[in-house]
Amino acid sequence: MENIIEIKDVNFRYHNSDEEDLGVNVLEHINLNIKKGEFVAILGHNGSGKSTLAKLCNAILTPSSGVVLSYGFDTSDEQNLFDIRKKIGMVFQNPDNQLVATVVEEDVAFGLENIGVPTDEMRKRVDEALRAVDMYEYREHAPHKLSGGQKQRVAIAGIIAMKPECIVLDEPTAMLDPRGRNEVMNTIRMLNRDYGITIVLITHYMEEAAEADRIIVIDGGAVMLDGKPEDVFSQVALLKSVGLDVPQVTDLMYCLKEQGFPADTHIISEEAAFDLLYRLLL
Repeated sequence: MENIIEIKDVNFRYHNSDEEDLGVNVLEHINLNIKKGEFVAILGHNGSGKSTLAKLCNAILTPSSGVVLSYGFDTSDEQNLFDIRKKIGMVFQNPDNQLVATVVEEDVAFGLENIGVPTDEMRKRVDEALRAVDMYEYREHAPHKLSGGQKQRVAIAGIIAMKPECIVLDEPTAMLDPRGRNEVMNTIRMLNRDYGITIVLITHYMEEAAEADRIIVIDGGAVMLDGKPEDVFSQVALLKSVGLDVPQVTDLMYCLKEQGFPADTHIISEEAAFDLLYRLLL
């Protein structure tokens, strides 16, 4: 698969309101590639740099040094912003910050109006996007009356309507209850599986990360782990040493193994844990 996002020896540091360099790198010598069609989860404790990394992907931020190429476009070149953001959509933590209209379908159409999409095409895209996130029946509702999970799905529909090839989601379920988180994760999985949209998910929920194809762990502004979920989460002691957790079933396997049982810390699903425990108890 081709690389759609290439991050090459990137460092990033913030500046204060007077554009004075604060002198501390948030990210240090990051080298990463995201492939077309991947579902990538990025983990890290607060302040690790994971959200900064997400914003570098579609040029909300640009590197202090190094290069970020999104679909071959250098994110540091302002002339590339339209092309980059046409390809890569961004969904943030608080859906209220992305909802701008008083009616759901008008909110989804907002971005299309800004880029001059013809009315007939706009109507088609809005309806398709709302159906994709299972919110079509709410198209005439007021967004502020929806649940948190429904609001986030409307925000995602607004991005889908723009027809991006990649969506970066920065902790989209952080402010939601369990039901809302499940609704949003079902939508994310469907977009990746059925539409082939590349997903980059920033999250602090281990069970969400376990559903990805690949997990990248950021600590202290650097890549600490990068691999399949079962391989990353098998590093239980290492993850706990930097303040991160693992899925509950993996933690159970780790505890059993510490007590001398033949448990496997590569297990990340309840079904696999059940099968192993059943065999142990026979």
